[in-house]
Amino acid sequence: MPVGMDQLANDLLGETEALRVLLVGLDDADWERPTPAEGWSVRDQISHLAYFDDAAVRSATDPDGFQADLRRVVESGGLSPDDIAAQYRELAPDRLLSWFDESRGRLISTFAQLDPGARVPWYGPPMSAASSLTARVMETWAHGQDVADCLGATREPTDRLRHVAHIGVRAMPFSYALNGRRAPSTPVRVELTSPGGELWSWGPAGAADLVRGPALDFCLLVTQRRHRDDLALEVTGPVASEWLAIAQAFAGEPGKGRAPLG
Repeated sequence: MPVGMDQLANDLLGETEALRVLLVGLDDADWERPTPAEGWSVRDQISHLAYFDDAAVRSATDPDGFQADLRRVVESGGLSPDDIAAQYRELAPDRLLSWFDESRGRLISTFAQLDPGARVPWYGPPMSAASSLTARVMETWAHGQDVADCLGATREPTDRLRHVAHIGVRAMPFSYALNGRRAPSTPVRVELTSPGGELWSWGPAGAADLVRGPALDFCLLVTQRRHRDDLALEVTGPVASEWLAIAQAFAGEPGKGRAPLG
């Protein structure tokens, strides 16, 4: 899915604006409301995004320094997302929103100037600048979903979901590795209907293992924002079924997923 950095930056800006619509006007108590992510409030979702926006900028502008910091963190036992969230829980909501705005602005302006194929380090394997920015789109959408669910808001899906779906498909081997399993050699075909009615597809046509359904539902699954039982996905074949049980589009430890809504 070749995409230029300008388009990725514009799509990230669109996701950012969609999230800010939910945040502007919240009172201090609203920032403390619990989200579906266990133990996380609205504020924790936003500090998480701002923190890793800053990390992404450093990975692009000072890769040696980023890797040195990462080694120190690993040697000291690691730093979990919960640890990061706890560090910023005393930050006033207006300062937290300003941090997010400033970090997101630096991220977009920095990455818009990069060659999409330039390699940048990250917490897992190094990735291209385009993949790094795609991951920020995915993270913004996923954490924005938690905020929307917390506030009882419904977001209109857009074709920006293609970035989320793409990284979810590409992360299939990563999902297996996180769970200590060898990725299967059997191909899986993914066919998704976009919010605009277009067909998006990955994998060889005619593959026996198939995932088919709305792009929104697939994105909710690979970001672990909904349980598979609550989604309208048609799954054919044992490999496709096994993959969706552990599918994970985001870096870090294996996610716990969500309980069925019913």
